[in-house]
Amino acid sequence: MSSNDTANKVDVNRVFIGAGCNRIVNNVSWGASGLVSFGAQNAVAIFCPKTAQILTTLPGHKASVNCTHWLPSTKFAFKAKHLESHYLLSGDTDGVIILWELSLVDKKWRHVLQLPQSHKKGVTCITGIMVSQSEAVFASTSSDGAVHIGEVVFPSIPGGDCKLSCLESLFVGSKAMVALSLAELPGNTDHLVLAMGGLDNKIHLYCGQRTGKFVRACELKGHTDWIRSLDFSLPVCTSGEAISILLVSSSQDKVIRIWKMALRGSSANTQSTCRKEVISLASYIEGPVLVTGSSSYQVSVESLLIGHEDWVYSVQWEPPSTAPSDGVSCQQPSSILSASMDKTMMIWQPEKTTGIWMNVVTVGELSHSALGFYGGHWSPDGRSILAHGYGGAFHLWRNVGIDTDNWQPQKVPSGHFAAVMDISWSRSSDYLLSVSHDQTTRVFASWKNVASLMGENSWHEVARPQVHGHDINCVTIIQGKGNHRFVSGADEKVGRVFEAPLSFLKTLNHATFQESSFHEYLQADVQILGANMSALGLSQKPIYVNATRETADRHGNDGLDTLESVPDAVPAVFTEPPIEDQLAWHTLWPESHKLYGHGNELFSLCCDHEGKLVASSCKAQSTAVAEIWLWEVGSWKAMGRLQSHSLTVTQISFSHDDNLLLSVSRDRQFSVFAIQRTGTGEIDYQLIARQEAHKRIIWSCSWNPFGHEFATGSRDKTVKIWAVENKSSVKQILALPPFNSSVTALSWVGLDRQKNHGFLAVGMESGVIELWSISVNRTNDVSTPAPSTANIVIRFDPFACHVAAVNRMAWKTHEKPKNSRMMQLASCGADNTVRVFQVNV
Repeated sequence: MSSNDTANKVDVNRVFIGAGCNRIVNNVSWGASGLVSFGAQNAVAIFCPKTAQILTTLPGHKASVNCTHWLPSTKFAFKAKHLESHYLLSGDTDGVIILWELSLVDKKWRHVLQLPQSHKKGVTCITGIMVSQSEAVFASTSSDGAVHIGEVVFPSIPGGDCKLSCLESLFVGSKAMVALSLAELPGNTDHLVLAMGGLDNKIHLYCGQRTGKFVRACELKGHTDWIRSLDFSLPVCTSGEAISILLVSSSQDKVIRIWKMALRGSSANTQSTCRKEVISLASYIEGPVLVTGSSSYQVSVESLLIGHEDWVYSVQWEPPSTAPSDGVSCQQPSSILSASMDKTMMIWQPEKTTGIWMNVVTVGELSHSALGFYGGHWSPDGRSILAHGYGGAFHLWRNVGIDTDNWQPQKVPSGHFAAVMDISWSRSSDYLLSVSHDQTTRVFASWKNVASLMGENSWHEVARPQVHGHDINCVTIIQGKGNHRFVSGADEKVGRVFEAPLSFLKTLNHATFQESSFHEYLQADVQILGANMSALGLSQKPIYVNATRETADRHGNDGLDTLESVPDAVPAVFTEPPIEDQLAWHTLWPESHKLYGHGNELFSLCCDHEGKLVASSCKAQSTAVAEIWLWEVGSWKAMGRLQSHSLTVTQISFSHDDNLLLSVSRDRQFSVFAIQRTGTGEIDYQLIARQEAHKRIIWSCSWNPFGHEFATGSRDKTVKIWAVENKSSVKQILALPPFNSSVTALSWVGLDRQKNHGFLAVGMESGVIELWSISVNRTNDVSTPAPSTANIVIRFDPFACHVAAVNRMAWKTHEKPKNSRMMQLASCGADNTVRVFQVNV
């Protein structure tokens, strides 16, 4: 099969993206499209709450994404009925704002434009309103003290261009604004009001026209700490006419305030509104008068909502659920969602008889997992609420009650919230293990019974085996028989070995429906049910099963009183994908051994294909420290120390027959060692080749599954293919054309053993992944390769690729299955994501 044929036939599909949310307020937005946007490092990620899957990541930002905002947002879903495209604004820490377009017809995304007027510092808040079916006004604020107001006119024909105009730039001084909200003034829709709040504890109201000319109207005092969130309601009707509007504000003073702005000379100041509220005392606390054009509005404090015990980071009015008949006015529900650092979200509504605002629903973690919520959002229909928190995780509740409220947690996508450094497939390829600088190790798997309902692969995080106190740099899963084990290395000198507990084995069984492999583990009689976190967060202690027989009878959720001591963790068997609260605490694996020996922080790990040896390296500046240690699996004794490099060894890999060990390093050299196992259980090792291979750091290497050829990839933007001859020397047989970016990850998969043909996946610092077809032609004498060929097969779609450096890639199997056209490639990167692609050959 020539590469041209291959190029025509190969296609790549996204199977899974796992990512955590940037830990910052205003980062999440739920659009009228039903999709949720959030920043994941410098990518804008889009997820579908119905399937709990991340659909795509949008590449374009060079810095971490701080805030996203849909046009139309859930509040204006009633104006979005006829829209063929929805739009999204995203802002980053460099002050850049980008406008994106989602076509609802073919679900395709497009980078429309970057706003010409960028902020000098990071964008902290973006807000926008639909002033008509095809026009939106938006405002953005930044820590540079500027507030920009702009207008965007959506195209009338599909595929047309958006017209963008900057209306106004306001400078608010040294005390930056962090919260914004825009609204049309009731009874005077040509005029807009912009509320802003921030570090001076006051709410500033500016009035302006559609064309700009925003002037400061008045300020509202009352909060005693920074203002974190503002939201205007839609106009509230009184006897058929809209003459008042409500503003809700929240602050670090733990209090939520509702302000009312009523058109003066109207009946709203004297009569009750159509929400049938009796005039409460609060209505008489009058504030300043806001004057704009020919109208003036009386501002008064409507209510104080006290109930949160920590900073209130976000408040939001419930979006109108019923569509109006005339398409213009809309009924604003009297319901506010607030999210706080006290780990709760609350829904507030006025009481039917007195009109006093009460907390009617409280949801939140009663656990250790969430360290408070950064924001809360309503779904377009008002039946679901979403929070994102300090742990980079989402939390979703849906009201499943028919007559009474019954808010139940729902599945959401999850993932790492810092750079993902390494990944490893389990030996049966049931799951993918990833480690990250967010100090966690996570297991992602395709959950089969959920997939059958969704009609496609449904991947979820199914366990979090290690929650650590140091950034984790590398991981390897032990191949071979026995229980699932892995070794991880973090910013510390010890390697740690973990073993799967019974609760994980049973959960994995539910996920994969593999009854047969499970009985083998029962015979092995795993005596450990789960693990408990130690006080320092460094070591994980096992929780034992006293009697295996009893465990079989009981469900994981019961109080496990058969344990040595009643622990914090309650290891449970999950019959459906676990949610964040369960993952964070109850899915730990016990640590079985520590590997002492290295002089610095561990940097790379690998295991041989038989599951007998593990090789490890650490950060190094000298030859003595740059040794590669070999450990025997099981006894965990140090079997050898391989000296060759003078700087950090960046990747280690065993050849597929386990006879050779390849290492590449920051010193721009690769080394090949011959590894022999003697009869007495000792290991003989010998350096057979060392060569300076590239002009810059070598980041990555990968063996050909069919022989003793290997690839190296470097910061010098090149990939070279080498062959080991007669187990005594190495020569270069191919060099791929130079790439546009540093090569940071390589992974080789075999396609045809007879022709010695395979694919080499090349991952780059820019996030791009390319697939190359490599054919190594050997003469009859197997040890001397003849000329070989390399051709590009496909470059992955940018909307599927990583948005920052690719740190590691791994094919699910080393060789394409005989009767299948499908292969899976996993990758992880500095954009906090773990991805799985399906490659159809």
